[in-house]
Amino acid sequence: MTVLSRENFMSEKNARKKQISDLTCFGGSQIFTEPKSTSNLVQPDFDSFLHYSKQFFDQHRYTNNGPLVKLLEKRLAEFHNAKFCITFCSGFWGLVLAMTSLALKGKVEIIMPSLTYRRMADVAAWAGLKPRFCEVEPNSLSMTAETVEPCINNETALILAVHPIVNCCDIEGIVSLGVEHSIPVLFDSVESVYESSSIGKVGKFGNAECFSMHASKLLNGFEGGYVTTNNEELAHRLALLRGFSFEGQDNCVIPGGLNAKLNEIHAAMALANLDEIDLQIANNRKRYRWYQAGLSGISGIRLLEFDESCSTSYKNIVVEFLDDWPLKRDETVLVLNAENILARAYYYPPLHHKNMSYPHIPVSLKTTDFLSCRFMLLPCGDFVSCGDIDKIIQLLGFIYSHGFEIANCIAETAVKIS
Repeated sequence: MTVLSRENFMSEKNARKKQISDLTCFGGSQIFTEPKSTSNLVQPDFDSFLHYSKQFFDQHRYTNNGPLVKLLEKRLAEFHNAKFCITFCSGFWGLVLAMTSLALKGKVEIIMPSLTYRRMADVAAWAGLKPRFCEVEPNSLSMTAETVEPCINNETALILAVHPIVNCCDIEGIVSLGVEHSIPVLFDSVESVYESSSIGKVGKFGNAECFSMHASKLLNGFEGGYVTTNNEELAHRLALLRGFSFEGQDNCVIPGGLNAKLNEIHAAMALANLDEIDLQIANNRKRYRWYQAGLSGISGIRLLEFDESCSTSYKNIVVEFLDDWPLKRDETVLVLNAENILARAYYYPPLHHKNMSYPHIPVSLKTTDFLSCRFMLLPCGDFVSCGDIDKIIQLLGFIYSHGFEIANCIAETAVKIS
């Protein structure tokens, strides 16, 4: 017979919501005492991390293109089937320096989707470019050649092809469009480390691809980022720019250099996680299957499914609220967050509604506006168990069954939706 600890017993008890007053936002007890987030937070074997760390420690090489950074770049280039990989202290600086290096001189506009990372327009502005937002395709939530082409004009300097959180954007179509119009294509692949499309593995397409090694991402390096490319000249330029543009002893060979180097301890963490990436994918798949089975029994909510005809990470759990879901998406987020289920709205608000003090192209995007209110991320990653998922699904079922009553209570009590 299994004996539950007091903490687990209370957690099981609190998970069984029987009436509206049991919800935490109306005075009930939280389902989870520890937050369940949408971040990956995967931890490698600690001895493996120490093994890698000892190498740079023994050599007294802590930064400035040390042995682990070189090893990581070699392995990531091979992993993505790309010729070159250049690491950075963050994905932000990888994006900025790739943008400034690739943007056509004398032109200022960068095409990107509005339904994407909340700071993407700021990144472009930092790089001196003017955002022009394009629509997305409703089923994939991603930009396509058809949504990008109307945005191309004489001022287009760069196409930023952003992969969505689940699956890939129209790689082949967008690359072909860039070639046709002689416009560089930079892929933002921060959520797509393990993904493949019908034409191959992510990492070797367009002029370059940018990735993140933030702890929330598939490949956890504590923090960091990298760019893959098949262009040797671009790879050399990016390697210079991340290190003050020094070549030799304090010889600054090109303008625009920054201190954007990845240090050795971050490389050690990334290498230890890269060693175990297939195990991580297997664990992600198990969580995804658990959600897939559980959510299939709840009306009004649809799991955004991974394309399993190609390799995929199974990492992010995204759901759509259909017309018969009784609450607004943001009301649902409110109820879940109160229970320590840190669900998040999917890229809301879209970027074309963002207050921007820098130059951009005002635009109306009806499809993006519609989609931006329908999708939500659910907890995933290393600190979410299948038992946790059962509780989350149980709560979603309760919300569906009592949704109109919950909505009335939210309105009556003026519960603040942040």
